[in-house]
Amino acid sequence: MSPAEEERSLPLPERWPRASKFALSACAAAVAELVTFPLDLTKTRLQIQGEAAAGPAVPYRGMLRTAAGIAQEEGVWKLWQGATPAVYRHIVYTGVRMVTYEHLRDSVLGRAEDESFPLWKAVVGGVSAGAIGQFFASPTDLVKVQMQMEGKRKLEGKPLRFRGVHHAFLKILSEGGVRGLWAGWVPNVQRAALVNMGDLTTYDTVKHFLLLNTTLVDNSVTHCVSSACSGLVAAVLGTPADVVKTRIMNQPRDKQGRGLLYKSSMDCLIQTVQGEGFMSLYKGFIPTWMRMAPWSLVFWLTYEQIRRLCGVTSF
Repeated sequence: MSPAEEERSLPLPERWPRASKFALSACAAAVAELVTFPLDLTKTRLQIQGEAAAGPAVPYRGMLRTAAGIAQEEGVWKLWQGATPAVYRHIVYTGVRMVTYEHLRDSVLGRAEDESFPLWKAVVGGVSAGAIGQFFASPTDLVKVQMQMEGKRKLEGKPLRFRGVHHAFLKILSEGGVRGLWAGWVPNVQRAALVNMGDLTTYDTVKHFLLLNTTLVDNSVTHCVSSACSGLVAAVLGTPADVVKTRIMNQPRDKQGRGLLYKSSMDCLIQTVQGEGFMSLYKGFIPTWMRMAPWSLVFWLTYEQIRRLCGVTSF
């Protein structure tokens, strides 16, 4: 058998390992996103409420009342408004970040002889993978955030901005150009770097610590414990940057695509703290954590099982 024939006879995960891992992580992320999306919508609304720079408004109060208000006033299915671009985003974001992290861990930074991965290397890998993945996915995140606010605009008597996902992409592109699709990308990337420092770094570190230092084996129990830790750390690190990112992305813009409320992510951070206090940076923390915890659980369990079923080694 010639080398070419031998290569063609290999399973797909071995012939195209990175493409296979990209596809598997994207599938697992899509499942996790659809299951937990209502919490993401609630979190976004909570982060916008009381926004001092936008003027006075009548806000919802609390996570449960916000979710109930959306369901009662806009309809239950509105809890999934913006889900389509969110799934698009995770196909790009999660696929890129997972492949990047594994490549950095296994080929660039390198594991130790006992297969452990030093914490500082895991931090570098997590931050880098999150930043790279989010940069590529930033346009889809922008559309998701703006579509999540359409129901609120309708209740306030304001005209809807978009007819759908593709119309949103085209309108943002026509109003702000290609640059407009990356509006808010700096706080977006900053948030993703922090979140992945919590998510990828914590999951990988906790999982391999448990495998090397306890009697636990590489199964669903270990995956559950590791994902629970990663979801909490990611929420603590990522919520302030998430608040800034959400406000910058949702602000109105002029014809040149420049924000009318905030000049930059730092300006948004300063205005938010001065106008609403430091703890306003943790608006939406509970739904953020309550979403990240089940999202992390569903994603990691699904991802690890899909990898195993497809003959790919455990993460």
